[in-house]
Amino acid sequence: MDNLNLDLRSDTVTKPTSQMMEAVINAPLGDDVFGEDPSVNALQEYAANLFGMEEALFCSSGTQTNQIAIKVHTQPADEVICHELAHVYLYEGGGIAYNSGASVRLLTGNRGMFTAQQVKENINKEDVHFPSTKLVCVENTMNKGGGACWDWQELLKIKEVCTNNNLAFHLDGARLFNALIAKNENPMQYGQLFDTISICLSKGLGAPVGSLLLGSKQTIHKAKRIRKIMGGGMRQAGILAAAGLFALQNNVDRLIEDHKKASYIESILKTQPYVEYVLPVETNLLVFKLIDDYSSEHFIQLLLKHGIKAVGMGKNLVRFVFHLNQTDAQVEALGIVLSNLH
Repeated sequence: MDNLNLDLRSDTVTKPTSQMMEAVINAPLGDDVFGEDPSVNALQEYAANLFGMEEALFCSSGTQTNQIAIKVHTQPADEVICHELAHVYLYEGGGIAYNSGASVRLLTGNRGMFTAQQVKENINKEDVHFPSTKLVCVENTMNKGGGACWDWQELLKIKEVCTNNNLAFHLDGARLFNALIAKNENPMQYGQLFDTISICLSKGLGAPVGSLLLGSKQTIHKAKRIRKIMGGGMRQAGILAAAGLFALQNNVDRLIEDHKKASYIESILKTQPYVEYVLPVETNLLVFKLIDDYSSEHFIQLLLKHGIKAVGMGKNLVRFVFHLNQTDAQVEALGIVLSNLH
């Protein structure tokens, strides 16, 4: 079979479309550190209005927006509750400890999710021996859970626990729009629920760079200072912001196409003798476990021979991510390769 030139490693590998590049070229620019970049301001205002939140802050990455939020909500010796598979814990370079001096209470649960009861049971009592519990973080969709979507009713219950115990509630919404499309939910719901929300523009939405942190005016005022301390102040950032605004205005509804591609490949993988199981596919992420005879490293090398790039997610685990730069023909050809890979 011909080289497929198919990159399944992440939806961060997407390239801007010609229409997005046109928006970039025509973007009015200014100095964002002075608050004078009209394209950045337009993006921030659009995103804040979309979620019904007071303000938004444009940052370079989802890791930066998450880490700023955690720093806003905590002081050194405080504690953050999150899942043991959470991106803020596993994949942000130890940032919670480095940036905020906070400890972490790790919860377990199916596909990266936990319950309100678990949160309630893991809030430290007021005692000098214990760190002060101050923040709960959830991730939607859940990367290590195979793009799993949180149940809205459980999020409401967690919010109630947070409110009753004076805890902040942060959403790592790196792929939140995938969840909104899959669950037929809307941004306003989430804006009313969370104290802060991080959303990525550079994943399924197809922008080259950037994430947004949303919150109250007071929160974003503090976040700007932390962004500055982290070296995150950008100047004529409207070049990047214009791509992000185009993404929010044009690339949300089409995410369903990526979900369909993932479901199609899920149906094929379920029938293959080298696959032990496939995590249920809800969005554009697909995680599957190989039988013991196949290491993820060996399997990925087999795929590379066909021009297919993928990543491992641990022992015998492989992740495929579907996005706007993959054609239907490529995905169909991928199905043929997988059906004949022995």
